[in-house]
Amino acid sequence: MKKLFKGLAVAAVLSVSAGAALNAHADTAALDKILEQVKQERISSGKINKQREQEFLSARADKQALLNKAKRELAAEEARGDRLKKQYAQNEATLASKEAELETAKGTLGEMFGVVRRAASETIGSIEASLVSAEKPGREEVLRSLAAAKELPTTRELEELWIGLQTEMTESAKVSSFEAKVAQLDGSEVNAKVTRIGNFNLISDQGYLIYHPETKQIQPLGRQPDGYVLSSAANLQSTAAGSYTGFYTDPTRGSILRLNTQKATHEERFHQGGTVGYLIAVLLVIGFIIAIIRLADLTMTTGKIKSQLKNLNTPNENNPLGRILKVYQDNKAEDVENLELKLDEAILRETPRIEAGVNIIKIFAAIAPLMGLLGTVVGMIETFQQITLFGTGDPKIMAGSISMALVTTALGLIAALPLILVHAIVASRSKSVLHILDEQSAGIIAAHAEKEKA
Repeated sequence: MKKLFKGLAVAAVLSVSAGAALNAHADTAALDKILEQVKQERISSGKINKQREQEFLSARADKQALLNKAKRELAAEEARGDRLKKQYAQNEATLASKEAELETAKGTLGEMFGVVRRAASETIGSIEASLVSAEKPGREEVLRSLAAAKELPTTRELEELWIGLQTEMTESAKVSSFEAKVAQLDGSEVNAKVTRIGNFNLISDQGYLIYHPETKQIQPLGRQPDGYVLSSAANLQSTAAGSYTGFYTDPTRGSILRLNTQKATHEERFHQGGTVGYLIAVLLVIGFIIAIIRLADLTMTTGKIKSQLKNLNTPNENNPLGRILKVYQDNKAEDVENLELKLDEAILRETPRIEAGVNIIKIFAAIAPLMGLLGTVVGMIETFQQITLFGTGDPKIMAGSISMALVTTALGLIAALPLILVHAIVASRSKSVLHILDEQSAGIIAAHAEKEKA
């Protein structure tokens, strides 16, 4: 058994030794291969490094050439800058001497330059606001350039100033018609024939126009003046060339016409009276209605009485005199005193119907000014209340109450005057009817008394 184990051990040792020898041989071959590869890579890296070194040296030479060129250019520019500085200093000295020579040569022309600029500046404003510019726009542009000029004006520019002033003076004395766009109050524009009266007014079929220098637009007034003024404008529009007609002109170039748009109309003044003013107007209307009805009734009654006067023997009960005559016919047998009483009674029955409404008109005529006074008191109370609350800094706050105070008084007087006149007419007509009745009654009594004496 021992020999067997020894044999196995020897075999194992031999096998291990053989394997180690084989592995050592394989490792040596791999190392040789790696060494050979390293040598080859060193050779190729050397070639690459040498190529890079050559490229670097070549680029360094190029950069040095560029640097030398830049230095040369810098030196040239510095030299040029020195030359320009010297030339600039020489030019400044030359300009100063030339300016001195120019001032000496201008002499009094400098004063003329100032006068021309001042005249051009003043003329620009007047020409822009002139109504002539509505017909001949763009005239101020030449003057604007002349006013802003810094050199002496040329002969042509002086002529332009002269022509501008002369044109303004000449056109201000003319009545001219031209076609222009008129901006309506709703923002639209229409072409219309516009007549310019000097430098004062513009008119068209729409009435008086105004010119806005800021927007260069022609626009109708928001509210036209009174009818008699507008009629003069219409007459001027229809007047043939070379003829003459009267015309209301605004010498303020539209300022008075603009103020006219702020003036209250009669309707607006009436509404300023408020509730008291409306009540006064109601009294006036009712009074006139009563007066018209009574005048119509009295006129018809007077006509019927006149017809009855032509036929006293046949009384007609459709009129007061006929009814009185009917009373006489029914009481012929009575004595004079009883007949007189019956006739007086008949006249008294007719009197209320004849005088109906007369006293109402008289009362309305008396109440109207009293209501106007009431409105005045109420308006003044409101005015003092507003003064207490807001002070007197803004008169517009008090204007409404003051208007009510004044307008109601005026309305009361306006209502009272015609009512008094109408009352006088109606009362006179009713008295004339009663006078006829009294006259006929007295005649009947006298005739009856004579018959009794006979």
